[in-house]
Amino acid sequence: MITSDVLIIGSGIAALQLAVKLRNDINVIVLTKSSVKNGNSHMAQGGVAASIAVQDDSYNHFLDTIEAGSRHNDTLAVLEMTREAPAIIEEMKDAGCQFDVDKDGELMLGREGAHSVNRIVHAGGDATGKMMVEFLISQLRENVQVVEDTLVYELLLNARQECIGVKTLASDGQKQVYKSSHVVIASGGCGQLYRYTSNADTVTGDGLALAYIAGAQLADMEFIQFHPTLLYVDGKTHGLVSEAVRGEGAVLVTGSGKRIMEDIHPMGDLAPRHIVSQTIYDYLKNGEPIYLDISSISHFETRFPTVSGICRDAGIDLEEGKIPVAPGSHFLMGGIKTDHFGQTTVSGLYAIGEASCTGVHGANRLASNSLLEGLVYGRRLAHFFNSLPPERLEPDHEAVLVEDKKTGALPLPEKAELQRMMMERAGIVRHGDSLNMHKKWLESFQVEKWLDEKLDSRTPEEITRAFMLISAWLVTDAALARTESRGGHFRADFPAEEDEKWLKQQIVNKRMIKKGDMGEPLKAALTT
Repeated sequence: MITSDVLIIGSGIAALQLAVKLRNDINVIVLTKSSVKNGNSHMAQGGVAASIAVQDDSYNHFLDTIEAGSRHNDTLAVLEMTREAPAIIEEMKDAGCQFDVDKDGELMLGREGAHSVNRIVHAGGDATGKMMVEFLISQLRENVQVVEDTLVYELLLNARQECIGVKTLASDGQKQVYKSSHVVIASGGCGQLYRYTSNADTVTGDGLALAYIAGAQLADMEFIQFHPTLLYVDGKTHGLVSEAVRGEGAVLVTGSGKRIMEDIHPMGDLAPRHIVSQTIYDYLKNGEPIYLDISSISHFETRFPTVSGICRDAGIDLEEGKIPVAPGSHFLMGGIKTDHFGQTTVSGLYAIGEASCTGVHGANRLASNSLLEGLVYGRRLAHFFNSLPPERLEPDHEAVLVEDKKTGALPLPEKAELQRMMMERAGIVRHGDSLNMHKKWLESFQVEKWLDEKLDSRTPEEITRAFMLISAWLVTDAALARTESRGGHFRADFPAEEDEKWLKQQIVNKRMIKKGDMGEPLKAALTT
């Protein structure tokens, strides 16, 4: 058994920011299922939104965030985040993070969809996530231990239902127990539930399933953001084409050159992501390919080296000025419900980053607010831990048994089949009939038994598929329950927003569900 003061599951921006900001005398362990650089944060091409420009302020940033989120946001959380953003950027810049600057040394500010002004800070052109992750890794001190290739498969609870640690399975088959009074889930969202996605292979909803099984509340699981522009070649997606490309003047066109967004939204190609994604989806469904026309952008390969590399690897000739694109899953606005610094509804368990639902994103995330959220909440939770006296950081030393006995076979869907079904039935455009059909299909794999299954004897592949099954069920059930369209959730059978009934969160946890009741719609608690 290994102990620590703070135990962090995940190694993205939020996790690393937390680890860096903790006091030197706080013992920290970071567990990551792959390598520390293999995740969505490291892949992020976009930047960090902050109201740094003279003509901008945090209230404008707040308004844009609320508008993109279809007014479903926690307004206080948004206001606090947008106010903290400029200081966060200055703090990182002063510490040595190399953001892109102009010839006068001033930060270069880009613009992305649904932003009213230029306020996106970048690093390395379109390699912001990579640059920031590597900077934060360089800032880690001796009190932080990073353990790679380690899958967390269970949260440990004591008799008072407090989280006191985790069980893990290493890539070499070794099992381990880590004890800590403060366990932080920073494992990201669930983008790999879908056939087309911008997400890293590791983002399979693990943290969401772990928290749900442990009894924590989750919220807004129906709100999945589909990024409009993934590189799409031969029926497959090959990586993200950053929204910053449209911010620099690229436009979406048909093969004949018709601009598809001109009459759809006042912001045209920079409309909120769900509107652009749904528009592209409609064309693709009718067999008409869509392209990103980049001919107006000079020095494209210099400005967007990451995108250029992805295109070259997929055989796209950038000299032709057109990149074939399709929408795919990108970000989860919902997740593990937390307060304004990351505490979940289970004592001792915290969540930050995409795994959490802080309310800042509402029904649809404003571009470049995700890295910002991770930085803000990572620092905020660190300040909370730093304020605790040493005795509050002492872990529980009670022994924990890891069971080696074999358990009976339980059915699981094949990963590719689950991803295909999620894309078709719970994807960009949803309908009650297909959602009902999909939910019954998911429940045929005995979801309720997996919620109580001890996973000590299961393989990493089985554990991952079980977590994907649980997360897929949570998304599908929430999408079925919300009988309106809002933000990233579009119901063809309920295409309008309905504020009077639905301008509120759907909250659910395992304790709300009676045994054997999984086949009926959730009787979810609704809060304003």
